[in-house]
Amino acid sequence: MQDPPPWFRVHLFACTNRRPEGHRRGSCAARGSEGLRDYMKARAKEMGLPGIRVNSAGCLDRCEFGPVIVIYPEGVWYRAETRDDIDEILTTHLRDGGRVPRLMLTEKDVPPPKG
Repeated sequence: MQDPPPWFRVHLFACTNRRPEGHRRGSCAARGSEGLRDYMKARAKEMGLPGIRVNSAGCLDRCEFGPVIVIYPEGVWYRAETRDDIDEILTTHLRDGGRVPRLMLTEKDVPPPKG
């Protein structure tokens, strides 16, 4: 059986996990990710980007780098701290098909060992 066509061309997952105040790893929500997610949803719609779905996500396990966004199907990770960062990701990555290297998280950006 063949897979059905995808509902969306691209999924953006924005971590909105919130940890208790003072947690050693921090949390994306404490750094403003909920407002950035809301802005990203509205801005993507305003820009008329087709086939895009902006979703909230629980912990994506890169808390120290947050607020964190991952874009699928590419699997590209970004940290986005401002509305300008969101605009740059939406414009460069989603509209133009490029990347925003200054905001990308790579295999070098890993959380410290748990313990």
